[in-house]
Amino acid sequence: MNQTWNQFTLSNVPLIQWRTASILGKLIGLWKNWYQSSWLLQYSEIIATIFISIIITLGPFVSTTLIGILLLASAAFWLLVTISDPAKEGFTSIHLLVLLYWAISTIAVAFSPLKMAAFSGWVKFTLYLIIFALSARVFRNLKLRNWILTIYLLISLVVSAYGVRQEFIGVKPLATWNDPTSVLAQDTRVYSYLGNPNLLAGYLIPAVAFSIAAFFIWRTWSQKALALCMFVSNTACLYFTDSRGGWIGLIVVFAVVFLGLYYWYRNYLSPFWRRWLLPIIFGGFALLIGIAIILVEPLRLRVLSIFSGRGDSSNNFRLNVWNSVLLMIKDRPLIGFGPGNDVFNQVYPQYMRTNYTALSAYSIFLEIAVETGLIGFLTFLWLIVITINQGVKKLINFRIQNNPQGIWMVAAVAALVAMLTHGLVDTVWYRPQINTIWWLIVGLIAANSRTSVQ
Repeated sequence: MNQTWNQFTLSNVPLIQWRTASILGKLIGLWKNWYQSSWLLQYSEIIATIFISIIITLGPFVSTTLIGILLLASAAFWLLVTISDPAKEGFTSIHLLVLLYWAISTIAVAFSPLKMAAFSGWVKFTLYLIIFALSARVFRNLKLRNWILTIYLLISLVVSAYGVRQEFIGVKPLATWNDPTSVLAQDTRVYSYLGNPNLLAGYLIPAVAFSIAAFFIWRTWSQKALALCMFVSNTACLYFTDSRGGWIGLIVVFAVVFLGLYYWYRNYLSPFWRRWLLPIIFGGFALLIGIAIILVEPLRLRVLSIFSGRGDSSNNFRLNVWNSVLLMIKDRPLIGFGPGNDVFNQVYPQYMRTNYTALSAYSIFLEIAVETGLIGFLTFLWLIVITINQGVKKLINFRIQNNPQGIWMVAAVAALVAMLTHGLVDTVWYRPQINTIWWLIVGLIAANSRTSVQ
């Protein structure tokens, strides 16, 4: 059984041999003589860190066009370093699956009925992957890793603090986010600098996970107080978004992070707490949520709307969109229509039900199936399994070494699982403010992967 699992997760694949024999692998280090003589490229990791830091810092505050320009500059730098750097380390099974997923997206462009629109989406997708490639390289350096994660947490604090302020001073909605027939039609939903409450919730989900990890990793009491402040602000702001998918993602974050922390500190617990801590915590958490739902009417109404089916306008809208999207997948099941929202916007009107226009599939899994077919969809699921598997393996290794950096792995796995959970019912994952963070986290796990080539 273990052997089968290791084969499925590519844990025993001789990656160094594959990389040496492949055409793409031979391009790495092609200009190594120039790399060794270049003063600038000796600081390539620091320059890459600057690129990533700028993108993370500006992401919530600037237009997607500017983010695209920054990603394009990062791509040019990554290509230069990759061709020049003679080092043959850091290639993992995660890299291999990302490359495969990218290749399938490329094939989807070739077979797309809307090739120009699909090519535009493919370019955007490729630029997002640059964040993964750069972060997987940079995160091998402990100081640079902590620097980038700290920047993200500080920026998320600014974003969430402004969102909390919006809750108390009131803010006008920029669109019809609440069911107009509900008693919560006039309820405030904060959106901070991102302009959309669901997008804000998606942005803050990983921030909650990493702020918890920071509390345990940062050493001084002032640093821990800052991490606690980040956690409270991020959690409160996420709650004030009234994003039901975001709330579910938040619960997943708490569940996965606590399981990871329990595993990490289990040996320090007495036999009683080893046995009863999980039931007490999860039971108490469920009881707390239940009491809050009973006593807080806005929360109760919002939670109950999840189970109201077509009785809620948002639910009804999504159900109609999903039905249309399934018809799209049925028509091109293998390789899809091609990547990108431009393709979706041109194809969806042919399948949509009257008065149910949509800019996306409102589910990242359905969106992936529409764009790259079932082949791309299954490859993406494979990538997720391998990434989480490698994150768990590295967590185990860190625990054996008693290295507190393993708690970042707990946060990374929790963030990925929670973002995917949120993505079941929304597609804010495709926005650059969130997609860059997603691939940053995948890069964090890949950089720490046990299967890295040494």
